[in-house]
Amino acid sequence: MSENRLRLMQGNEAVAEGALAAGCRFFAGYPITPSSEIAEHLANRLPEVGGRFIQMEDEIASMAAVVGSSLTGVKSMTATSGPGFSLKQENLGFACLTETPVVIVNVQRMGPSTGMPTSPSQGDVMQSRWGTHGDHPIVVLSPASVDEAYRAAARSFYISEKLRVPVVLLLDEVIGHMREGVQVLTPDEFSRAERKKPTVSPEDYQPYSDDGSGIPPLANFGEGYRYHVTGLFHDETGFPNLDPEVADELMRRLMDKLDRYRDVYQWTEHTGTEDARVLVFAHGSPSRAARSAVRQAREEGMRVGQFRTVSLWPFPEDELRRLSDTVEVVVVPEMNLGQIRLEIERIMGGKASVVGIHRTDGELFKPSEIYEKIREVY
Repeated sequence: MSENRLRLMQGNEAVAEGALAAGCRFFAGYPITPSSEIAEHLANRLPEVGGRFIQMEDEIASMAAVVGSSLTGVKSMTATSGPGFSLKQENLGFACLTETPVVIVNVQRMGPSTGMPTSPSQGDVMQSRWGTHGDHPIVVLSPASVDEAYRAAARSFYISEKLRVPVVLLLDEVIGHMREGVQVLTPDEFSRAERKKPTVSPEDYQPYSDDGSGIPPLANFGEGYRYHVTGLFHDETGFPNLDPEVADELMRRLMDKLDRYRDVYQWTEHTGTEDARVLVFAHGSPSRAARSAVRQAREEGMRVGQFRTVSLWPFPEDELRRLSDTVEVVVVPEMNLGQIRLEIERIMGGKASVVGIHRTDGELFKPSEIYEKIREVY
């Protein structure tokens, strides 16, 4: 790749540019630290590429606007941080049940409540999976660098359009505000997905008819296809149907399609796991410190590996479970009090001990902290 395509970008800027490269042409949002640069950048850039930017009156309306825009066929995104992400949850649940492709960026900051607006956190990990009520399908990506944020933003649109599912891009304040080199891609260098369109006439179109793939074709409003969209449980016509069998069939299809198409969103990285006695599991910015700590331990002869995941939800539990027969200890550095650690304990099922290193002070991990914990448990 030629050097003239290397760009110095801020993390939030990289998210905006990755979204544009993937075809995003609508953004609705409300300013909130530490994600505001995404809105600011797109306010300038979207008109240049024929897109539209709108600052909404609040976070609830922002989420509603991107759902409506997506239903007209426009790739749409919103961005926020913790308090705003909480406000988006009702309409995020609507997007889940109606299978509307949208991308939601959450640049995490310390909470709860107003918390520490300019300090990093990973406190929204479980909220990103279970924040809206009820069982629901969702994909969450957690990049660890500015370059990865660029690619993850583009990948989020691919996943969302391909699977008809909302995708949450979960950064933290450090990744959102740091500056690093980004290798800008051309359109033919990353995967682009266009949503599956109906092949029948408007009169014969059933908006939630499963053709066997688990992903119904999605017609755009304004192209002659008139159909009903509701947050109630619905049958193939899109109209409310509260029959227990219909509800059960719909829910199982929504959840099963994520298991069926794991290859579309799964994104993990393994280092030294083939002989590891101690495994360091991390995502987001802590994985950067973990990489240095694992490298130092390896240089000193310790059998230590790192499992890093970008695709956070659905959790890569099958990959992790395969390591449970050889790994003795899993070390989990995270900027919360154990949200992922508890998930790993469930997966390991007692075969390996799980040790957390937790920060809730708004500060980054140092490699030395993780290295000392590796030495302690080795």
